[in-house]
Amino acid sequence: MMNEEDRDVQFWMCDCFTEDNIFLKDYKLHVSFVSEVQFRLDYEAILRRLGCVTEQQFKDVLNEISQEVDRRRHLSETSVQRAAAIKDEYRPLHPHVYHLQESYLAPKFKQIVEYCRSTDTSIEGLLDLVVEEAAARVYRFPVFEKRFCEELLEELEHFELSSSPKGRPNTMNQYGILLNEMGFDKDFITPFREHYMSPLTSLLYPDCGGRCLDSHKAFVVKYDLNEDLDLSYHYDNAEVTLNVSLGKDFTEGNLYFGDMRQVPLGETECSEVKHMVSEGLLHRGQHMHGALPISSGQRWNLIIWMRASQERNQLCPMCNRRPTLVEGDGFADGFTKQK
Repeated sequence: MMNEEDRDVQFWMCDCFTEDNIFLKDYKLHVSFVSEVQFRLDYEAILRRLGCVTEQQFKDVLNEISQEVDRRRHLSETSVQRAAAIKDEYRPLHPHVYHLQESYLAPKFKQIVEYCRSTDTSIEGLLDLVVEEAAARVYRFPVFEKRFCEELLEELEHFELSSSPKGRPNTMNQYGILLNEMGFDKDFITPFREHYMSPLTSLLYPDCGGRCLDSHKAFVVKYDLNEDLDLSYHYDNAEVTLNVSLGKDFTEGNLYFGDMRQVPLGETECSEVKHMVSEGLLHRGQHMHGALPISSGQRWNLIIWMRASQERNQLCPMCNRRPTLVEGDGFADGFTKQK
């Protein structure tokens, strides 16, 4: 849990953010971009095999990358500007959902957390209370009451229809909402991480930062037949991820998990995991996963990437190097300067 001194810590980004892990949606490919010469050497042949065969198509890819690099370079300042505009202009439909209350939480989830907080705990005892999926160290359990999920969705849809500026989560999710910009961090996501998730992650993931989570990035993603249908195979910029299905009515769209990102794809077998409304799936951030297409309806998911500076300060999970720090806003990407 974070003490008052920790709250004054400045968080940073790794400079790889502007050039690594750029997702080309049309080709379902993550790329790095330093220069056009480097990019052609590294990816031109791969892109040709994926259908990028004309010079105009390649120029379109370069233009897409240029826009994304520019977006990332100005992300901190534009995010601050959006958050200020939202605070000034937007009038919430359900103001109470911005403040975490125990009544929002499923009774089973509160039982799990209470067990983790007790003095007589064990991993074996915790595994009696959660569902362990076929995928290694992926756990499922109820998180929120369904009525809260409905009210949160009503708030998010109300925001989507407003004229307020909106930042999207990342290049893989074009339809979604950054919750910090809406004002959810201080009184909802941060206490939820500190008081409810940390007791679980301390027991389940002590080997990958679960005992020292000190920041997060929280957002909502939306899947719709006319928008994003699925999510390509990837890993998260997180030590531990919580993915909660908020609704609405939808069919198909299960998640699937492979192995950790260090394991070659050819040696990986994927396991499909059903995701039920109001339930959460908890997994290691570096665990490769994706979402299958929905076949009807609309699906919203709350994603919380939980981060441990103690882990990532040693090795950036996105570039596999010791991080080179650059300034960011708020929790940034969870890195801290070591004293």
